[in-house]
Amino acid sequence: IWGGDKMKKLESTLVNMVLVLTLVSAVAAALLGTMYEVTKEPIAAIEKQTLADGIKKVLLEERLTFDNLKIDTLVKNEKEFIIYTANIDGKEIGKAVKVAVQGFSPDLTVLTGFNAQGDILGYEVLKHGETPGLGAYVGTWFQKDGKSSIIGMNPSKNKLTVSKDGGEVDAITASTITSRAFLGAIRLEYDVIFGNDTNGSTGATSVQSAVSTDSASVVTDSLAVDSVATDSSAVVESVQEEVK
Repeated sequence: IWGGDKMKKLESTLVNMVLVLTLVSAVAAALLGTMYEVTKEPIAAIEKQTLADGIKKVLLEERLTFDNLKIDTLVKNEKEFIIYTANIDGKEIGKAVKVAVQGFSPDLTVLTGFNAQGDILGYEVLKHGETPGLGAYVGTWFQKDGKSSIIGMNPSKNKLTVSKDGGEVDAITASTITSRAFLGAIRLEYDVIFGNDTNGSTGATSVQSAVSTDSASVVTDSLAVDSVATDSSAVVESVQEEVK
C-alpha cells in the first residue's frame, strides 16, 4: 500500500468495499457494546431511584425505602402489574401499583398510590411518549393542584372517566385519548388491588377503547383543532383526540 512517502489509493472494487463496510460495522458494534456496558448500571440506578421517589410521593410517606416494601407481580389481561405494599412500623400504610398502557403513544407508565379504603393518594407518570403541549400534561393535569384533580377520588365511588363519557374528570385539552388511557390505567390498578370491575360493570370505558375512532364526529370535532395545535404533529394528535 505504501509507495515512497505517499499512501497508495485503495482500489475501488466490490471486495474492498465489502471489507471496509465490514470493518466499520465491527468497530461501530464494538463501540456500542462498550457504551451499553458502561451506561447499563448507572441507568438502572437512576430508574430505581426514580421509582423509589415516585413510591414515596404517591403514598405520601418520605420514610419509605425498598426495605419497607413487599413487591408482587401480577399479569392480567396481558398487562403486567407491579404491586408495592408499604409498611411502616409493622403497619400497612397503602399500596402503589405500576402498569404500562397504550396512550396516544405506546408505554404510558403510571404509578398510583391507594390507601386501605381505595382512595387515590397520588400518582406519578414514570414514562410517556405523548405530544409536548398536549398529552404530555398528563403528569400534572390530574394532580391535586392540576386542572382536574383525581386525588382523593375512589374508583368504586367516583366515575373515573372523562366528562365526555359521562364521568367526573375533565380531559386534558385536545388529548382525550391520553386522558382516557390514563384514567383507564388507574381503574385497572384499583381493580387489581381491590378485586372490583371498574372497567366493566360500572360502564367505564376500557383502556383498549381509548384508541377507537368515531368517524362520524370527525368533521365537527376537528373544527376545534386550530385553537390548540401549535405545529403539524399537534394538529394530527388534536384531530384524533377530539374525535374521541
